[in-house]
Parts: sequence; structure tokens; C-alpha cells
Amino acid sequence: MRASRSKQLGLYLVVLIGALIILVPFYMIIVNSFKGIRESALFGMGLPTEWLMSNYEKVFEQGNILRGFKNSFLLAGLTTVCVNLFASMAAFVIQRRNDRWMRSLYMTFILGLIVPVSIVPTIRLMDMLGIKGTYFSMIMYYTAVLLPFSVFLLVGFMKQIPRELDEAALMEGASFFQLYTRIILPLLVTVLVTVSIVVIVSVWNDFFGPFYLVTDSTKWTIVLQIFNFVSLYNTNWGVVFAFMVIVVSPVLLIYLVLQRYIIDGLTAGSVKG
Repeated sequence: MRASRSKQLGLYLVVLIGALIILVPFYMIIVNSFKGIRESALFGMGLPTEWLMSNYEKVFEQGNILRGFKNSFLLAGLTTVCVNLFASMAAFVIQRRNDRWMRSLYMTFILGLIVPVSIVPTIRLMDMLGIKGTYFSMIMYYTAVLLPFSVFLLVGFMKQIPRELDEAALMEGASFFQLYTRIILPLLVTVLVTVSIVVIVSVWNDFFGPFYLVTDSTKWTIVLQIFNFVSLYNTNWGVVFAFMVIVVSPVLLIYLVLQRYIIDGLTAGSVKG
């Protein structure tokens, strides 16, 4: 009993340290977002001598932040739709057929989790297709990058759905498309919510994709708008920190509201029913 309590106490201590490692940077960003230009440049952990709301006002006045929000919401929303649609269809075929070709295709998706994205060939391909710098190219780029994880998650979940449902639906005269849309897809809601959250967070927080693939500043996402406040010789870090708080807030809110679905979706395929 004593050893069990010591083990539990040690586990709590590790979790507490991990939480502090994550929360301390958030605290520093929030506190410094209310400081003046000199005080915020020190990156201190103390409270500001004078709480300034002007940093947030400057973000909305100078940062083209509304346009950045529009671009980010557009890319995140359409990418989520594409990933959910393509990944669920691929997982349905891969798991239900389960022959040599489908297993090979599944392993190809798994390799996508390991092999890093190559930016130069991607830019070249987009240029050849005449879609470089468009919203469509970014949506397809994010869809390709996020499909492997989504297919992996959905295939694991679909193993729990009994094949008897398929057989019963087909015997009743349903087509394969009706089987997918009316039977399978409603059963995937929990894991699709998890996929959606992962996709939204990944697209929203990504910096390098838009930085290399989008040349038109009017199509920059909210994360890239930070260039409006950072310069070589003069940077108001209080405004930069205020910008970071505004950028992180929507995703953090979505995560806090839907975190239960993330856990349910990630663990749904781990237990065989």
C-alpha cells in the first residue's frame, strides 16, 4: 500500500512538472502582452508596472488581423471537410476489403506519418499544375499532409464496426455508397470530431506551409500576420505577445470545449469490441 501511494505521488509530481512546463510560457506571453515596449523586451515573468490595453488595440488597427482570421478559417474549414471525406472513404475501403493491395495502400499511408514533407518538389508540382499560391493549392497540401494520420485513426476505429451491419444493409438492397453514407459514416462521428480538431489545430498553427507556398500577402494566414509587427531593428514585443494571445485563443477554446472527444476518438480503436 505504501509503495502504491509513493508511486501515485511520483506520478502526480511528474504530471505537475509537465503542466508547469506547458503553462509557464503561456503565463509569460499573457503577462508581457500588457507591458510597454521596454518592459516587454526583458521577457520577464513579473506583473507589468502598468497594464496596457493599447497593445491589443494596435494589433487590430495595424495587423490586418481580420483578413488573417478569414484566411485561416477558410483553409482550416475546407481542409477539415476534405480530410474527413477522403480519409473516411479510404479507411472504409481499406478495412473492409483487407486484401494484399489494400494492405499495401494502408502501409503507404503509414509511411506518410514518417516521411517528412519536401517543400521544393511541392512548389515545383504546384507550379507545373498552375495552382501555386492559390487557396486550392494550400487546401490540397494540408489534405495530403494530414491524410495519413486520419486514415490510421479511422482504420483502427472501423475494426470495431461489425461486418454483419454491412451484410445486413447489402441484403436489404443498399448500395455500397448508401452503406457508407447511411451506416458507416454516422458511426464514425466520434473519431471524425477528433480528426477535425487535429486538422484545425495543425492548419491554424502552421507557419512554414503558408510561408513557403503563398506569395500573395493578402492570402496570408493569421500566423503569418506576425510579420507586420516584427522588424530587424525595432520590435514591440508587447504587441507581438498580444498578437500571440489573440491567435492562440480560438484554437485553445475549441480544444478546451472538445477535449473529451479527442480522448474518446484516440482510444476508441484501441479496444477490440
